[in-house]
Amino acid sequence: MRIFVINPGSTSTKIAVYEDDKPVWMTGAHHPVSELAKFAHISDQYEYRKDFIMKRLEEAGIERKFDAAIGRGGLLHPLTGGVYAVNEKMKDDLIHAEREHACNLGALIAAEIADECGCPAYIADPVVVDEMRPEARYTGFPGIERKSIFHALNQKAVARQYASSIGKKYEELRLIVAHIGGGISVGAHVYGRVVDVNNALDGEGPFSPERAGTVPSGQLVDVCFSGQYTKKQVKQMISGKGGLAELLGETDMITIDRKAEDGEEPYKSVIDAMMYTIAKQIGAMYVAMTGKVDAIILTGGIAHSDYCMDILRKQIDYLGEVVICPGENEMGSLAYNALGVLRGDLPLLEYK
Repeated sequence: MRIFVINPGSTSTKIAVYEDDKPVWMTGAHHPVSELAKFAHISDQYEYRKDFIMKRLEEAGIERKFDAAIGRGGLLHPLTGGVYAVNEKMKDDLIHAEREHACNLGALIAAEIADECGCPAYIADPVVVDEMRPEARYTGFPGIERKSIFHALNQKAVARQYASSIGKKYEELRLIVAHIGGGISVGAHVYGRVVDVNNALDGEGPFSPERAGTVPSGQLVDVCFSGQYTKKQVKQMISGKGGLAELLGETDMITIDRKAEDGEEPYKSVIDAMMYTIAKQIGAMYVAMTGKVDAIILTGGIAHSDYCMDILRKQIDYLGEVVICPGENEMGSLAYNALGVLRGDLPLLEYK
């Protein structure tokens, strides 16, 4: 099976061709901020991103004959995890999405390429996967409900990979999965459903390289009404320019990790504190699962750091087996899901 994978990020576009589960061609690029700044809205980047993809395919001599095209899922309405066929309802919802993010373009571009090839277009496990149990949604503030927005694609993919490695099905296990990257999400996976998870997009939970994490409500209200910041600035301080970006003035984890391991301050104290907040969130999910956990999986880009993983492991290894699956294999995860549908191993869901 020949599968074309499209993954638009905030400032990057990654594309790949898979034959079954093997990548045979992969490329991508970071788009200059100066170029992206020309577009008032993310949706305006559609032609720019599509042209980039078409040019790369042409330059590489890649024949546009695929069995499926799959794009990174966007900020749709809440839905259960799985693989969805791109339909007109989905495309309309992405074009008119309440939240802007480049991932909204993935399904749209995949659908256009699929139409040219005469093959189906899919998305899989978008960030809005919502399988939370009712009691996890409540807050003590009327009108505010906790939302499920997290790294569903990578979390579910590594959970399935772990299950396969021990001869089990994902739906048979109880797992805590922590995606630790630019944003951090920790999910409680109970028999194939993520019954509780922090809202990583809005900065809930641990602080991260780009997110402030949960902050004291009263002090946040004081900041909002101080007159020093606009609404947009406060939102950026929470998500996008918070966390390490604000505390250390940089988000390059390779540099930060090296300085922290060398004991340089404030890097060491800040990284130690970030690992502490992740451990607390893992502990919260442990309680949400009443302590019945088959494994704790640590994934995402920061899982490559031995220094960070050693700190975190010492704080959580008494809770259960700790498994480290470093990286953010979104491309492989998308291909895996498309292949599963094509082979009949995974159901194809309808977006409504």
